[in-house]
Amino acid sequence: MNSIEDIIESLLFASDHPLSVGTLNTLIEDAKTRQIEEAIESLRRRYDQGGHSFQIVKVAGGYQICSRPQYARWIQRLFRCRTRPRLSRPALETLAIVAYKQPILRAEIESLRGVQVDSVLQTLLQRELIAVKGRKATVGRPLLYGTTSEFLRYFGLNEIADLPAEGELRSLVESPKSTEGLVTEYEGAVEQIPGSTRGDIEAPGRSVNP
Repeated sequence: MNSIEDIIESLLFASDHPLSVGTLNTLIEDAKTRQIEEAIESLRRRYDQGGHSFQIVKVAGGYQICSRPQYARWIQRLFRCRTRPRLSRPALETLAIVAYKQPILRAEIESLRGVQVDSVLQTLLQRELIAVKGRKATVGRPLLYGTTSEFLRYFGLNEIADLPAEGELRSLVESPKSTEGLVTEYEGAVEQIPGSTRGDIEAPGRSVNP
C-alpha cells in the first residue's frame, strides 16, 4: 500500500493548479482530513530540511509544489519563450481597484481611474483574473466585479486578506523602486514553476503557476 504522504506528493506533482484539502480528501477516499493535513506538513518539512530546490506552498486555498525563488533566473532562461504577456499598467491599476474595492461597479472603477475601462475589463475577464460577482440592487441592476481564484494564483496569494494593506501598498509605490520594478516583483514572468515539466509559469518570488 502506498502511504497517504506518497499519494499526496504524486497528486501535487501532477497537478497544474493548487489542490485543496477537500479535493485531496475526495481523491484519497480512505484518508481523513487531519491525515491529509499532517501528510502535507510532513512533506513540507521534508522538502525544507532536505535542501530541495522545490517546496509546497499554500495558494488560492490549496497546495502546490513549486520551485524556490532562488532558482528563478535559471528557470526563466529555460522557459523564456513560454511566458504569457504581462498586464499593462492600466490593467494593473484597474485590477488593483477591483481587488481592494470589490464587489465594485464599472462606473465606480471609471470614477476612480478617470477613464473608460470597458476594454481593460474585457482583458481581465478573458484572463480570468476578475469575474462578474452579481448585480447591484439599483436601477438597471449593473454588474458587480470581483477577483477570482486565478487572481490569487497569479499573484501567489492564499486569500484576499493576504493583499498588502493600503498603507503598505502606498509606501511601496512611493519608494524609489519604479512602477515597472513593482510589476516585475509581483507579476513578472517565469520565476517559479511546479515540480513537473509543464511550461505554464509566472509570478516571481511567489512560487505559483498562473
